[in-house]
Amino acid sequence: MGRSTCFQTGHIFGFFLLLVFMGSNNKVESQAEPPPPPKDEIQALHEIAAELGKKDWNFSENPCNNKSSWYTPPLPPNVPQPTVVKNSSVTCNCSLNAGQCHIYTIRLSGLDLSGVLPRSLSKLPYLKEIVLFRNFLSGTIPREWATMKLEFVSLSSNRLSGPVPSYLGNITTLTVLSLEDNLFSGTIPPEMGKLVNMETLILNANYLTGQLPPALANLVRLKQFRISSNNFTGKLPNIFQSWKQLQILEIQAGGFEGPIPSTLSVMNSLVEIRITDLHGEGSRFPNLQNLKNLSRLVLRSCNISGPIPPYIWEMPLQTLDLSFNKLEGNFSGNEKTLFMFLTSNLLTGPITEWINTRDSHYQRDLSYNNISASLEPASCTEHLNLFKSFSGGNNLGRQSNCLKNFPCSKDWYSVHINCGGGSTTIGGINYDGDEDLGGPAKYFPLKETWETSSTGYFWDTSITSKDYIAQNVSFLKMNNSELYTRARLSPLSLTYYIRCLANGSYTVKLHFAEIVIRDNSSFQSLGRRVFNVYIQEKLELKDFNIKNAAKAADKEVIRSFKTVVRDKTLSIRFHWAGKGTTATPKRGTYGPLISAISVESDSKPLVSKEWNTKMKFVVGAVVSVMCLIVLILGILWRRGYLGGGKMSREQVLRGLDLQAGFFTFKQMKAATNNFHPANKIGEGGFGSVYKGLLLDGTIIAIKQLSTLSRQGDRTNLLLVYEYMENNSLARALSGPNESQLKLDWPTRQKICLGIAKGLAFLHEESSLKIVHRDIKATNLLLDRDLNAKISDFGLAKFVEEENTHMSTEAAGTIGYMAPEYALWGYLTYKADVYSFGIVTLEILSGKNNLKRRSEEGYVCLQDLALVLQQAGRLMELVDSRLGTEFNEEEAIRMMKVALLCSNPAPAARPIMSEVVNMLEGRTPVPEITMDPSIFRDEERFGALREQLNQIQSHRMTSSQSSDSAAMLQDL
Repeated sequence: MGRSTCFQTGHIFGFFLLLVFMGSNNKVESQAEPPPPPKDEIQALHEIAAELGKKDWNFSENPCNNKSSWYTPPLPPNVPQPTVVKNSSVTCNCSLNAGQCHIYTIRLSGLDLSGVLPRSLSKLPYLKEIVLFRNFLSGTIPREWATMKLEFVSLSSNRLSGPVPSYLGNITTLTVLSLEDNLFSGTIPPEMGKLVNMETLILNANYLTGQLPPALANLVRLKQFRISSNNFTGKLPNIFQSWKQLQILEIQAGGFEGPIPSTLSVMNSLVEIRITDLHGEGSRFPNLQNLKNLSRLVLRSCNISGPIPPYIWEMPLQTLDLSFNKLEGNFSGNEKTLFMFLTSNLLTGPITEWINTRDSHYQRDLSYNNISASLEPASCTEHLNLFKSFSGGNNLGRQSNCLKNFPCSKDWYSVHINCGGGSTTIGGINYDGDEDLGGPAKYFPLKETWETSSTGYFWDTSITSKDYIAQNVSFLKMNNSELYTRARLSPLSLTYYIRCLANGSYTVKLHFAEIVIRDNSSFQSLGRRVFNVYIQEKLELKDFNIKNAAKAADKEVIRSFKTVVRDKTLSIRFHWAGKGTTATPKRGTYGPLISAISVESDSKPLVSKEWNTKMKFVVGAVVSVMCLIVLILGILWRRGYLGGGKMSREQVLRGLDLQAGFFTFKQMKAATNNFHPANKIGEGGFGSVYKGLLLDGTIIAIKQLSTLSRQGDRTNLLLVYEYMENNSLARALSGPNESQLKLDWPTRQKICLGIAKGLAFLHEESSLKIVHRDIKATNLLLDRDLNAKISDFGLAKFVEEENTHMSTEAAGTIGYMAPEYALWGYLTYKADVYSFGIVTLEILSGKNNLKRRSEEGYVCLQDLALVLQQAGRLMELVDSRLGTEFNEEEAIRMMKVALLCSNPAPAARPIMSEVVNMLEGRTPVPEITMDPSIFRDEERFGALREQLNQIQSHRMTSSQSSDSAAMLQDL
C-alpha cells in the first residue's frame, strides 16, 4: 500500500477538514475587507474564548478577515505535515443576508486548551463546523448544542467524560461526529439513530459499554463507522445490511463476540474492513466475495478456522492481515498485495517465487505456520519474515538457508538485552545492543543467544525507518537511564526468542518506561498504550499500561516472572490486542514498547558479591605494594643512591631513552635546553608547552604546568606527550593564516571519525572508563599524517561502572560544556558527547565556536546551525574554503550527528559507539529538531554566560586531576 492510498483511506481529520475548508471558503464572499459579524456574535466569541481558556484572540481585529490573526491557513496536502498540527482559525459566511457576515466555522486544534466545551457556541446561529481535537478540554457536551444546526463536530483527543448525550440525536444536520480518544462511558443512546444525515461516526478509544442500538440501522448514509477499543458486549450486531454506502468499517477490540455476521457480504461499497480480537465461539471465513472494491482487509484474532477462500487471493487487496487465527490449507497469496500478515496460523504448501521479492514496498509475514521445510526459498530479504514457519525438525529457531544458523557454543545461564538501544554496562551487567531498525515483517538474528521477530503495520500514518524504535527526547532522571533512552516498538507482535540456555528455572525481568506519551497538562499526555505480555506463551500481563504502572511517564517499572526452560529456548512475546488509543499524541502511537530484558538462571553457581569485594581489595593491595616499591627505587636512583652521580647532557638523555617514559626533571631540562623560549611551541590554560629533542632524534612535547594551576602539590610539574607535528585542530582550522592547514573533506571526515573512536574507547572499551571533561579543538592534536589524538587529560574523571553519573564541581571550557554539567555539576559520558558535537560543527565550518558573533545574526556555531536547519539551508554551514570539493550527503550526515550530539537534553544524545556507526553510515541519524530561540533569550543566555565565566575562572584541586602521561617532580 503506497502513501497515496494511506491518505485516501486514512483517518477522517486531515481529509475531511480539507474538504470542509474548501467548501466553506467557497461560501465566503470574495472581497478585500468583509464586514465584521454582528455584535452579539462578537460577544459570543468573547464568552467562547473564556470557556475554552483561549486568551490570544485579538478582538480589535475583524474575525471575518482572513488576513487577520484569527485565521491560520492550513498547509496544502502536497506539503509535508508537521507531527503536531496546530490550527487556529475562524471563518465567516458573508453570502447569507445581503452581505452580512456570520461566524461559520471555528477550528482550534493542537492548542492544549484546558477549559470546557463552550455553552455559548449556541449563540452563533450560523455556525456549521466546530473542530477542537487535540486539546485538554474536560467536561461533557453541553445541552445547548442540541439547538444548533451543526454539520461537522470533531472533539477527538481530549478528556471529555460522562455518557454520550442522547440530545445529540436532535442535531439532525450532523454529517460528521468524531469523539475518538476521550473518556466517554455508558451505552450509545438509541437517539443517535435519528442522525439520518450522518456520514462519519467515530467513537474509537472510549469506555463505551452495552450493545449497539438497533436504531443505528437508520444511518443509511453512513460511509465511515469506527468503534474500536471499547467495552461493548454481546455478538457483533446484525445491523449492517442497510449501510449500503459504508466504505470503512473499523471494530478493533470493541469487546464483541464472534462470529462475523453474514450481512457483511451485502455492503458492496466497502473498501476497508478492520475487525479484530473477537471473543467467544469461532467461525469459518466470512463470505466477502461480493466486495469487489475491497482494498484493505483485517480479520485478526477473530478465531477463524478452515481454509482461506481462493477468491481472496484474486481480490485487488493492498493490505491483508489474517494473523492469529486457525486458518489452514495451502498458502497461495497475491503478488500484488503490498502488506500481507498471515502469522500464527496453520498454513501449509509451497512458497511461490514472487514472495521473495526484494522490493521494500512489499512486506510479507508467514511466521509461525507449518510450511514444508523442503520448500524453503534459497535466500531471504529483510521484508519477508519466515521465522518458525516451517514444519519438521528444522523449526527451532533458524533454518538452514533463509534463516541464519549460529550454533550454540555452550549453555548460557543469563542473557541481557538493551531493547532498541546500544550495548551498555549497568551495575556490572553487560547488556547486548539491539539497534536493528526493525520493520513490518522482520526477522533479525543478532546474537548467538537471541533473535527477534516483529510483525505488524502502523495504520493511518506514513511509515518511516524510525517507527520501530522509540527515542526519548526529555531528561531522564531514573537510575540506569541508558536502558530507557530508547525502546523497541511494535504495532502488533514482537517476540524475543532466547536460545542456547541451560535447562532449568529462570527469573525474567522486563524493564519498561513510557518515553513517548507525555506526563503533562497537554493532549500529548492523553494517550493510553495497552498491550499483553506472554512468556513461554503464557499470558503474564494483560492490558498492561506502562504509564499507569509507573504512575508517571519517563519513569521505569520492572516486572519479574519465574519461568522454566525445557528445550534450551525461551520465548518472550509482546502483543497489541487492539486496545488503547492510536491517535495521541500523534496518529500511529500504539503497540507494545519494551526497554530492556534480563534473563537469569536460578540455579547457576554464582560468585558472591562478598568474594568479589574481597578479591578487589586483595588485587588492589598487591598492586599498591608493587607501585610503592617501584616508586622508592626510582627515587633512590634519581637521588644518586643507586650508582647515580653527576652526568653529562648526553648521559642524561641516554638515561631518558633507557627509562622508557620514567623521566627526571634534569632529563627534561636537557631535552629542552633548560626550557629555552626558542623551544616554546604553545601556551595552554595550565602552562606552557615546549619541544624536546632526545638523543636518538625523537621529538617530544613537554608541558610545564603553572604553579597557579593547582594541578599538583610540588614545585615543578611536567607532563610528557608524544610530539604532534601538526599541532592542534584549533590551529589547523582557525589559527593564524600561516599555521592553518588545507584540510580537504576526506581529511576532515577522518579527523572527526578518529575523535569519535577515541572517545568511544575512553567511555566504553577502556578497562578504566574515563570522562575527559574538556574536549575542544585545542586539546585535539594532529600527527604527521593528520590523525587526531585526544590530549590534555588534566580534568579527566575515572568513572565507576556502577555509577550512572557523578555530582561534581564543573570544570572545562565555556562554549564546549554540556548544560547539565555546567549548571548542575551532573557529569556523565554525555558531557563529552556534547563537546564532540560542538567540535564537529567547528570541523564542518572551519570556525571557532568560542567567538561570539551576535553582530553577524547568531550567537555561536550551534545557534547558526539550528537557524540554518530551520530554514532548510544546512549546507551553508560547510567551510567555504572547501568550495564544491565535498560529498553533500556525508556533510549533511555529519551536521545531523553534530546537532544530535549537542542536544541540550543528555538523554537525547547518543553514546559514542553509536556516533561512530552514524558517521560511518552504518546506522541512520535520528531526526531531532531543536529551537534556536534558546540562544536568543538575552536575559537567560547572559546569566548562563556569567555563570560559566565564574566556573571557568575557578581551577580544579589536585585531587581532581589526572593524566596518562608521566608527571615529573624536582627531586
